[in-house]
Amino acid sequence: MRKFILVILIPSAMEEIVSMNWDVLEIPLRKPFKIAFETMDTYRGVIVKICTEKYCGYGEAAPAPRITGDTVASVVAALERFKPMLIGRNPIKIGKIMDDLNSSLLGTPSAKAAIDFALFDILGQKMDTPLKDLLGGKKEKIETSLTVDIGDLNYTLQHARKLLDAGAKVLKVKIGLNPEEDVERIKAIRKMTDAKIRVDGNQGYSLKTAMKVLKEIEKYDIEFAEQPIPAHEIDNLKILRENVDIPIIADESVHNSLDVLRLIGKVDGINIKLMKSGGIYEAMKMASIARTAGMKIMIGCMIETHVGIAAGTHFALGIGADYADLDGYWDLTKQPYLGVKYKDGYNSVPDKAGLGIIPQ
Repeated sequence: MRKFILVILIPSAMEEIVSMNWDVLEIPLRKPFKIAFETMDTYRGVIVKICTEKYCGYGEAAPAPRITGDTVASVVAALERFKPMLIGRNPIKIGKIMDDLNSSLLGTPSAKAAIDFALFDILGQKMDTPLKDLLGGKKEKIETSLTVDIGDLNYTLQHARKLLDAGAKVLKVKIGLNPEEDVERIKAIRKMTDAKIRVDGNQGYSLKTAMKVLKEIEKYDIEFAEQPIPAHEIDNLKILRENVDIPIIADESVHNSLDVLRLIGKVDGINIKLMKSGGIYEAMKMASIARTAGMKIMIGCMIETHVGIAAGTHFALGIGADYADLDGYWDLTKQPYLGVKYKDGYNSVPDKAGLGIIPQ
C-alpha cells in the first residue's frame, strides 16, 4: 500500500527594509581631471547601505552639479527625507518605491540612483543571481573606453600611452576647449595607435566649431563624437549629425526616457549614465525606447567608486549595450569597495549574487 506524505509549504515572512545608512566619501584623484567645463582633483560622493534582516545592498551617489544638478549636501538631505519612506518597505518592489521617491522629491537623481542600486543589489542576493542576469544576461564582458582628459600635446601622448599599456582597446579623448589643439591631439594619438578613438566635447563647442573640428578629424577613423555642443541645442544636434560623417552620441542632452523620445532622429545614440537617470529602473525605460528607435546605447559614468561602476557594468551586460565608458574609478587614489574586474580592455563583474560588492 502506497503512503502519501502531505507537505505544507509555509511562506517565509516578507523581507522588509530595517535600516538605511550612508557615508560621505572624499577621495583625492591621482591627478587633476580636466574636461571642457571643469577640472576636478577630488571625488566627493555618498555610499548608501540598505539592509533587511538577511541582506544588505550597496548603492552610490556621485553628484555632479553641472550635470545632475545635485551636490553631496543635497544628496544627504534627500536621503534623510527618503529614509522614513523606505523603512518597513518590501525592497523587491523597486518600481513602486522609485515612483514614490520621484513623486516625493524632484531632482536629486544621484541620491535616487544610490537607493535604486541598493534595492537591485538586494533583489539579486535574494534570487542568488548576479544582477546582470536578472537584467537580461546578454553579455559576460563589455569593452570599455579609457579616458584621456584635456592637456597639452605632450601630456596627451603620455597619458594615451599609459592607458594603452594598461590594456586599453578604446580611447575616449576629451576635447572642447581649443579646437586647433584638439585636432592636433587627435592626429598625434592616431599616429601612435590603431586603437579605437572616440571624442567627447562635453558641450564645449558651438555648432559651427563642432562641425569644423569633426570634419577635420573624420580622416582619423573616429568611432563617434559625444555631446560636442550644448545640451539644450537639440535641433542643432540633428544639423550636426546631417553634416558630418562621424556618428553623434548625446550625453548631457539625455537624462530620462522623455529626453530619449525628444532625441529620436536627431542623434545616432545616447549615453545612459545611471547617475543622470536616477538608477536602473528609469534606465531600463530609456534603453527600451532607444532600441525601438534604432539608436545605439552607451553606458557611461561619472567619477565613481567600484559601487557605481559595478551597477553600470551589470546594467550594460544585462541589456547588451553597444558601448561602454565605465572607467570612472581609475583615477581614485584608493578603492573602498571592489566590484568590477578590468582585463585586456574589458569590464566584467564577479560571479556573485546581486552587485557583488566587497567592502575593503
